[in-house]
Amino acid sequence: MCGRTSCHLPLEVLTRACAYRDRQGRRRLPEWRDPERYCPSYNKSPQSCSPVLLSRLHVEQGADSSERVIAPMRWGLVPYWFRESDPSKLQFNTSNCRSDTIMEKRSFKVPLGKGRRCVVLADGFYEWQRFPGVSETQPYFIYFPQVKTEKSDNAGAADSPEDWEKVWDNWRLLTMAGVFDCWKPPDGGDSLYSYTIITVDACTGLKNIHQRQVPSLVACALGCPGSSHSTVTAFAITLGRLALRVLNSMPAILDGEEAVSKWLDFGEVSTQEALKLIHPTENITFHPVSSLVNNSRNDALECLVPVNLLVRKELKSSSSSQKMLQWLATKSPKKEDPKTPQKAESDVPQWSSQFLQKSPVSPKRSSAGLLERWLKREREEEPEAKRPRTE
Repeated sequence: MCGRTSCHLPLEVLTRACAYRDRQGRRRLPEWRDPERYCPSYNKSPQSCSPVLLSRLHVEQGADSSERVIAPMRWGLVPYWFRESDPSKLQFNTSNCRSDTIMEKRSFKVPLGKGRRCVVLADGFYEWQRFPGVSETQPYFIYFPQVKTEKSDNAGAADSPEDWEKVWDNWRLLTMAGVFDCWKPPDGGDSLYSYTIITVDACTGLKNIHQRQVPSLVACALGCPGSSHSTVTAFAITLGRLALRVLNSMPAILDGEEAVSKWLDFGEVSTQEALKLIHPTENITFHPVSSLVNNSRNDALECLVPVNLLVRKELKSSSSSQKMLQWLATKSPKKEDPKTPQKAESDVPQWSSQFLQKSPVSPKRSSAGLLERWLKREREEEPEAKRPRTE
């Protein structure tokens, strides 16, 4: 499921990141509806307001359905038939809807049949890795891989809002498929537009995040002084027992301009055709982040900063991770506390988006505990003669 996102770009930068071509092939920027309601945030939760793309035909009669507008909407769909005066009294969760049951549930089937399809905009979304037998979880930030460009390479660290906009001119927003509805309070008042994010089964890259790490960690165990094949086997079994999935589902991500256009253009693309766009995508990357994001009241750049969970020597960052680190080394355009010193780029930890945190379970005197202690000694680079022998 998707229960937390980030979308913190300034309004003007977000608009430029949503540039598109209309049916005539002209380069366009979407127009805003109620821009004063847009509130950038590093940590958005359900019932907050987020920007979504939708066809202009939804808000302007006779408009070209290929043209787009951006409108802030409430996360968590409030169906048009809801009769309470307070939308927070809705008794079921509508922040997400499963793609395999979307045509079975009235709350989602009716607006989808009316063509009320939208694209939810975000930098990325958060998910939590859970461990067996403990309450501690590890959050991850998941987003599109970023492509280096000449402009972003030359931008360097941004020291002003203008520089920030240059850095973000080429940042690719995550585009998630959604459905929206319009609810009118029974006692009168302004209509409320709200949306739900469609979810699908998690892609292989997320479901098997743990399993991909087992061979490399076992290889480490084979090189451990004093280790035997039985020790390695026991260690592999321990890893297997801890090999939980990070998540069972993920947002339905629309990967590419063509997919976004077809999903939004309800005037030309039928519901049946649009639903063919809803499937998992492998074109994502991720990195671990601080538990600061666990509390939705925490809204700071630190929610996105990669944290170093490596128990071995640091791995070389991928091109996507280097791009993210360059971005994180710049100043936030939204919130800047003069009392908080800005972290230098060298202070940002290096990371690999595909490296997994070790289990938080306290190490015991076992094969896994032996390996952990050996790795710790290796990291501290103690001379071989000074290292205590393993049992």
